[in-house]
Amino acid sequence: MASHQTVRLSAGRHRNASAGACVMELASMLAHEPFSDRPETASPVIAAFLRTYNDGLDDELRQDLYPLAALIVGSTGTRALEDERASRCLAFAESLAYRLPSGRAAMGMATPEASGTWAAHAALRTGPSAEVHARALSLARELAAMRPRRRRLPAWLIGRDPAEVIADATAPPELVA
Repeated sequence: MASHQTVRLSAGRHRNASAGACVMELASMLAHEPFSDRPETASPVIAAFLRTYNDGLDDELRQDLYPLAALIVGSTGTRALEDERASRCLAFAESLAYRLPSGRAAMGMATPEASGTWAAHAALRTGPSAEVHARALSLARELAAMRPRRRRLPAWLIGRDPAEVIADATAPPELVA
């Protein structure tokens, strides 16, 4: 029986780990989810990028994706975060001179699936060269490292003990004589 430690990455979708696994199916194994190339805990943008990139690589380069499976477990984010990831994918594609469609077709590029897939196609059309392969791996790591922006606290609250803030807010006004 194949496990996450023994499975060799291969192209396509698989029925179970004994038949092989793509990088996203490996991520589902690591996340203890049902075996699937669409794990619930993975960012849809990163998942689309890696599914497409995995399937377009030769067997040797595909093994470079193995460490990414662990990075993307738990990467699903807010809509704003996924939009930012999608924008980074489209910028990556443009940096490789892979032009976005124009007109009505461009509207579809705003979806997580399309933007991730587009970025992978941009990298794959180069062969991928060693340089572009390194950039694609770097992009995946960068996307996985992105986290939702934290909400800023009001300046008057930062660094103060919450009990003091409450006491100040509920204290009666001082009388000036």
